[in-house]
Amino acid sequence: MTSPILLAVPNVSEGRSAGTIAAIGDAFLGDSSSASPPDPVGLLDVHSDPDHHRSVFTLAAHPGTLADALLRGAAATVERIDIMNRPDDHEARGQHPHVGALDVAPIVYLDASAKGAACAEALVVADRIGSELGVPVFLYGELTAEGSDSGRTRAELRRGGVVALALRMGRSAPDAGITPLRPDFGPPRLHPSAGATLVAAREPLVAFNLQLAPPATVQDARTIAAAIREGGERGMPGLRAIGVALSGGLAQVSMNVERPLELPLAEVIERVRAFAPLASAELVGLAPLAALEGFPEDLPMPGFDPARHVIENALGC
Repeated sequence: MTSPILLAVPNVSEGRSAGTIAAIGDAFLGDSSSASPPDPVGLLDVHSDPDHHRSVFTLAAHPGTLADALLRGAAATVERIDIMNRPDDHEARGQHPHVGALDVAPIVYLDASAKGAACAEALVVADRIGSELGVPVFLYGELTAEGSDSGRTRAELRRGGVVALALRMGRSAPDAGITPLRPDFGPPRLHPSAGATLVAAREPLVAFNLQLAPPATVQDARTIAAAIREGGERGMPGLRAIGVALSGGLAQVSMNVERPLELPLAEVIERVRAFAPLASAELVGLAPLAALEGFPEDLPMPGFDPARHVIENALGC
């Protein structure tokens, strides 16, 4: 039986240094000297954002090959990025919450039959990052659904950033409302420069941003994000949202649509437009075709290329 193609979407906490981003991308790909590598890794997309200070890589490969690729890229990331000693301000750290140089490394399965393979690959990746690179690894999502931390989320682990995570890891007993936290793999303390890494196996989600039209402010974006995220006054299921300030005075609602087959981007756009006019949209990485159905033609999405940014097209499905 042929093993399934899996995706990986490693998020790296560097969105400004072109040289560093390129070196990490090359590391994911590995040795390209062979004209016909037996099991190649596809680097489908790199999305870098200086405001968020983040780069999102999208890789495609078979199990085993994908884990090796992630470890090469993770090693280059740990070597080149120091998040622990950045100045403690939003400009230096970036607008996006994070706890590691290689912040998250989810393995993505494209249909239910590949879920087991994705979970196994994610556990291999988590173990190797912890043991070979000395970076503590926390599992989240489906990989924790059967454990004591049922359904632990990225947001829970990132809340308060690396400082809060270090405090929680350092507690030997519950204290001051902080729950003791131990990594699933790797050492019990944060890496001195690379922090921690979060690993999951999941279905595709869509990372999606909406830029508000001037004169909207970052406070407007935060108010909208609070209202539309799951659990908000006008919340949408599976929607994570924050409001951020971009360079040039623009305001953005930055989102993860965790169930894009059930919540198309057109519905998200309509909900945000009920609060404020929009200037443009931005897709981070790839999205399944169904998520883009009914996308409004009057909303520009610069840089979007259906051949590259629709999962089915990029994989030739």
